[in-house]
Order: sequence, then C-alpha cells, then structure tokens
Amino acid sequence: MDQFFNVTLELLKGFGQNCTIFGLTLLMAIPLGLIVSMGSMSKFKPLKAVVKTFVWIIRGTPLMLQLFVVFYIPSLVWGVTFDRMVAAIIAFVINYAAYFSEIFRGGIESIPKGQYEAGQVLGMKKSQIFFRVVLMQVVKRITAPMSNEIITLVKDTSLARVIMVPEMLKAAERFTVSGLIWPLFYTGIFFLVFCGGLTILFSYIEKKLDYYKG
Repeated sequence: MDQFFNVTLELLKGFGQNCTIFGLTLLMAIPLGLIVSMGSMSKFKPLKAVVKTFVWIIRGTPLMLQLFVVFYIPSLVWGVTFDRMVAAIIAFVINYAAYFSEIFRGGIESIPKGQYEAGQVLGMKKSQIFFRVVLMQVVKRITAPMSNEIITLVKDTSLARVIMVPEMLKAAERFTVSGLIWPLFYTGIFFLVFCGGLTILFSYIEKKLDYYKG
C-alpha cells in the first residue's frame, strides 16, 4: 500500500508538469494560431508564402524533432541554453499554433461571402463584421476539430520527456529500474480521466452552440 501511495504521489508531481505544458500551450497557441491563419490568408503574397511555408514545415515534421531543435540548436549555434520546461513549451506552442491556424483558416473561409457583404450593407467596419457576425459562426464550425487537437495535446505532453522534462511518463519510467512495470500503465488512468473530462466539456460546448444551425 505504501508503494502504491509513493508511486501515485510521484506520478501526480509529473502530471503537474503535463498540465503546465497543456495549459500554457493552449493559452499561447490559440491566439498565435489565429494570427498565423490571418497571415496564411493575407492578400500580400510574400507574407502568405512565408506563413504557408512555415505551417508546412511545422506540420510536416515530428513534434519530437521540434523539441530537440528548440532545446539543442540555440545552445549549439548561439550559445543560448533554454530551461527544459521553457524549451518544451516553446516547441509545443509553435507546433500547435500551426495546426490551430489551419483549423481557423478553414473555419473562416467556410463562411459565405454574403455574410461579409450583408455587414457592409449595414455600414459595419471589417473588424465589426468579423467579431460580431463571423466569429461565433467560426467557433461553432471549428469546435469539433479543435477539441480533437486539444485532446491530442493532452497525450502529446508526454513527449516532453525526450528532453528530460520530468513529466508523468518520465516519472513512471524511473520505477522500471527497480522492476516495477505497472506504473507505466497506471499513467494511462490519468490521461483517460483528463481526456474524458475534456470530452464531456466539449460536448457541453457543442450543445450550447446548437443555436446556430447554419
């Protein structure tokens, strides 16, 4: 029983790291993704090309490789060493901002042009049209794909262990040295509960947004 308690305590400490990465990534990647999506839809072709190339590279390479790049390259090239946790958060924010940007872009481009024209007829500014007419329709349309990405983010936080961030799976792996395998599987319960809670939350949000059927 003492062993189970000690393992649980260590895993909870590690899970705190997972939650930190998850929370800070969402906090920064969602607004950054919206900015990147605006760049990918820009009428200024050089900016559009640069942003699209950036998104293509980030989406086309493994997150694990990006973690290595953010942590090791600045140190090797410029002599700048990031804290492991900081490096993990930077890599996660960049990665998920690229994915979120494509979701935002798809949602925004799915809104009929008539919505914008109607706003202009009413004398609304472009910013007013976006925030008062378009935005809530976009939110409704992107809720499902965003929820999938966010749930994926929960599980991806375990990749931070490759740069020695002491997250939950890294904590569980330490117990394998003493011959304990079950803590590795025990971590699955934490992820299942967290993802289950998010699934319920997003189902509730989708129902709340059912007022818009368009």
